[in-house]
Amino acid sequence: MTKILISSTLLAFSLLIQACSSDNKNTQDANSMVASNEYVLTGLNKTQYIIQKEPTGFKLKGAEGKVILLDIFATWCPPCQAEASHLTSLQKKYKDDLVVLGITIEEGISDTKLETFRSEHNAQYSMVNSAENRRLVDAVASQLKIGRSFGIPLMALYKDGKFLNFYQGATEEEFIESDIKRALGK
Repeated sequence: MTKILISSTLLAFSLLIQACSSDNKNTQDANSMVASNEYVLTGLNKTQYIIQKEPTGFKLKGAEGKVILLDIFATWCPPCQAEASHLTSLQKKYKDDLVVLGITIEEGISDTKLETFRSEHNAQYSMVNSAENRRLVDAVASQLKIGRSFGIPLMALYKDGKFLNFYQGATEEEFIESDIKRALGK
């Protein structure tokens, strides 16, 4: 009887330890995913954009040497609507050297609504509507030290993972273009 009790206790104890170590591994895996410095965003055309966090900013995988403008916006925001055609102008003017990436802060927005915004406001640049948007937006705001409650539009300019400048609210196209030219050495 004692042998059965000891055997049962040892079996239960080993199962408990194995379960705990398995839970610990799952927790570590989940934490490493949350702490990841990579953001995979899906665009309207189902293109995937991978943004990597660097010590001094962000970079878009596959866009090395280009200036990246992250445009954090909402479709209902009048200044965001007004800036769209200006960002399109810059994207066309610097098509080989600039990537404008519109990142909506609206969670659960349909691609149809984003497409409507694009056509109504001449937003002819890449836009993402992804579950990862919020996590990236929070990381950008944290890096800029502006907190979670910031004004939109918020645009952040980077080149090769290095922060260049940011603009909050309505910003003249010429100011942004000046920084783009400086980053490109023009």
